[in-house]
Amino acid sequence: MRAIRRDARALAAGGAALFMVLAPGAMAAPDASTKLVSCGKASCLLVSGRREDAGSQVSINGHSVSVKGRQDWRVSLPVETVREWSPPRARTIQVSVFNLETGNETTSRPGLPIGLLGHVTDFAALVIGTR
Repeated sequence: MRAIRRDARALAAGGAALFMVLAPGAMAAPDASTKLVSCGKASCLLVSGRREDAGSQVSINGHSVSVKGRQDWRVSLPVETVREWSPPRARTIQVSVFNLETGNETTSRPGLPIGLLGHVTDFAALVIGTR
């Protein structure tokens, strides 16, 4: 009985290792991140990530973008552009990396800075009470 369990564990481990070798692009998203930065008089969203192949195409919310860097890449987009490419009050963006050689596409959904695409509520007064 113990020999059967040991063989089953070895088979499962071998299958997982084979999957990792044959499908490395499917294992992890590009780990994109976002940060609000200043770009002249406006504000920009700095999106950065990592890709296996420097020739892979990067797109944000379905729009192809030209990035700086090779495997470690970054792109700066005006907040107005991000607003145009995103649904109202979005809290994330979709970042896709498409490897032309293998045909693999990885996608991640990094969060946006809090309130970036939300609307602002003007308060006439704010009352803070104690209990």
